[in-house]
Amino acid sequence: MSSMKSDHLLPSGYGDLLQTVKKRIQESRILAYRAVNKELIQLYWNIGREIAERQAREGWGKSIVERLSHDLREEFSGTSGFSSQNLWYMRQFYSEYKDHPDLQQLVGEIPWGQNLLILSKVKDKQEREYYLSMTAEMGWSRNVLLNQIKTRAYLRHKATSKQHNFRDTLPMAIAEQADQAMKDVYALDFLGITMPIVERELERRMVNRIREVLLEFGHGFAFIGNQYPIKLNDEEYFIDLLFYHRKLKCLVAIELKTGSFKPEYAGKMNFYLNLLNDFVREPDENPSIGIILCGDRNRIEVEYSLKGIDKPVGVAEYTLTRKLPAELADKLPKPEELEKEIMQELGKEELEGEGE
Repeated sequence: MSSMKSDHLLPSGYGDLLQTVKKRIQESRILAYRAVNKELIQLYWNIGREIAERQAREGWGKSIVERLSHDLREEFSGTSGFSSQNLWYMRQFYSEYKDHPDLQQLVGEIPWGQNLLILSKVKDKQEREYYLSMTAEMGWSRNVLLNQIKTRAYLRHKATSKQHNFRDTLPMAIAEQADQAMKDVYALDFLGITMPIVERELERRMVNRIREVLLEFGHGFAFIGNQYPIKLNDEEYFIDLLFYHRKLKCLVAIELKTGSFKPEYAGKMNFYLNLLNDFVREPDENPSIGIILCGDRNRIEVEYSLKGIDKPVGVAEYTLTRKLPAELADKLPKPEELEKEIMQELGKEELEGEGE
């Protein structure tokens, strides 16, 4: 007979105890996984180094890798990862990173599958560093990482390709985060938009699928509303989209414009930011940030227009690039199912990839 107490007999503080212990277990699991992953990557690095150095020193050919794979799988029959293909990946992994100690520090922070994706899809050193860092920081799965590479996230994040005055108007620590959160080009093809659009249609689709778009806007955004009203002297003004950024602790106003950037857009945004700061912002929050999305822009004109404005404003452009990839299109029957569908697909892919 069970001696376990029924729920109504438990002391009042038991629920808190249970949640605390569950949290500790989850945290320990994460730390344990990271430690194991780092050891696994180090093992693969060492194996790759042994193969590369001995082939160079002994003059061994390709057949030695095939034999090594056979013997390792026979000796460690319950351990995956020693296929000949994976051994060649280890050799390539070592060869391409051995002269870059700064990247060596990053590769141990992410899973092997993501490392292989960056190794095969990205050749530029700085670009590799970006994807390694972001995968570690944001916890990108393989599918998310692949999508970021395909949509050229690195180019969209390069500081030189952005036009904003964040560093002139925000404290340094906040400016760093604002710069990361804003992307220079928003991949609106992710919204299913495949033709030129008017502002109302862009806003409608953006609001309908806002949960999916949040990833493109940057980690930490929380949606407040669209056509957000602010009243001043009996006049009512409407901000296209209003967000709150949890990390920046500030309001983020977004204005959607078709066509090229015009100087008056910056002036209008400056007016909206003043209204937000004066009538909406809480005392403990940072100054509001504005982002203007335009169809295209004159870079010199934009830079000049922003320099004279004392509020942080970012100017991004949206471009209609490629259609949603076929392998993802059938996974999106309804917007609310997007996260569930992608996560299920990622789980399958990672299990298959790690079984090599």
